Amino acid sequence: MNRLALFDCDGTLVDSQANICLAMEDAFTRAGMTPPPRSATRRVVGLSLVPAMQALLPDAEDSLHQALAEDYKNAFHRLRGRGMIEEPMFDGILAAMDALQSDGWLLGVATGKSDRGLALCLEHHGILDRFVTLQTADRHPSKPHPSMVYQAMADAGAAPQTTVMIGDTSFDMAMGVAAKARALGVDWGYHEPHELSAAGAYAVVSHPAQMLEAMI
Repeated sequence: MNRLALFDCDGTLVDSQANICLAMEDAFTRAGMTPPPRSATRRVVGLSLVPAMQALLPDAEDSLHQALAEDYKNAFHRLRGRGMIEEPMFDGILAAMDALQSDGWLLGVATGKSDRGLALCLEHHGILDRFVTLQTADRHPSKPHPSMVYQAMADAGAAPQTTVMIGDTSFDMAMGVAAKARALGVDWGYHEPHELSAAGAYAVVSHPAQMLEAMI
């Protein structure tokens, strides 16, 4: 069986919190609503858009959740059109991917981004061709449902015992555990290390250089 290192994107590969917060604020403002504090927005990073809106506004009607999700996508596209999207890769990620690939790991992504958003991000950094499988919110239930991990393993010819889900949120960890894969947390994203451990992370690393050793 192949070994698969399956990465989350936002908060794990790239730092996209500024974009996410700006798009959320735009969507709420256009709906005539007070935007959530950025701390609340960061808490839902990783969820698909409708579940994220449900988490932010648990008492609202589903029609509002749907409308805000669409407004968020439109806001993100407007920001991109104005050249305002900045999603820098975290320091050390490229070297960590090099080390994993040199050790024989296949790489994949499982993210709450859309197909288009993920492709644009990975192409911008010149790393799209490194990944053998790309799983997004466009084709799967929201994290922590294990659907993305199941499909990624099928694409890569990997098994749960040879797959590691790498992410910065409890949603990533719970998704990996639900698929019976190992879940490795990173502490440079949007949830705290103790939350990652509580959600099933077998370890939490504080720098990308620690990934390979943690996965052996």
